[in-house]
Amino acid sequence: MLARLERLVEDLAALHSKLVLLTGPPGSGKTALLRAFGHRTGAEPLNLGAELGRRLAAVPQRERRLQAGSLLREIAGPHVRDDLLLIDNIELLFDASLALNPLDLLKRQAQGRRVVAVWPGALRPGGTEPEPGTGAGRPGSYRPRLTYAEMGHAEYRDYGLDGLVALDLKQ
Repeated sequence: MLARLERLVEDLAALHSKLVLLTGPPGSGKTALLRAFGHRTGAEPLNLGAELGRRLAAVPQRERRLQAGSLLREIAGPHVRDDLLLIDNIELLFDASLALNPLDLLKRQAQGRRVVAVWPGALRPGGTEPEPGTGAGRPGSYRPRLTYAEMGHAEYRDYGLDGLVALDLKQ
């Protein structure tokens, strides 16, 4: 799996958005793979939850939503090595009180540099968006979706895969 991740990240050089999300169920080895990749490349993974949480704690509650994006850019800068940023523990970005779009924030980080992040949700097969050229209603004709939390939960999110590459560790 490490060799596969290395090839994916190398292939990202030609793309505008250079985001790879590691997906899989809890315990599937997403963090271990990110750490191994970091060791191989010399890039230290950013523990986003710890760093961003510490910085947001110093910001008044009503301003946190407004400051989160710029704080993320500040925090990420020192962790970039050779145009590569590794991110783990992004759950704080889903906090309903912050009202952020976690995937959009990750995509912004991936403009101009390669980003590999651990996705704490799931990659679900199918969805409501047909794959181009397959036609709606055909078996297997729906694109996979990234989700976080369960439908009805305050932190629930559902995204398409446009502008990113998902590496599913359960495969």
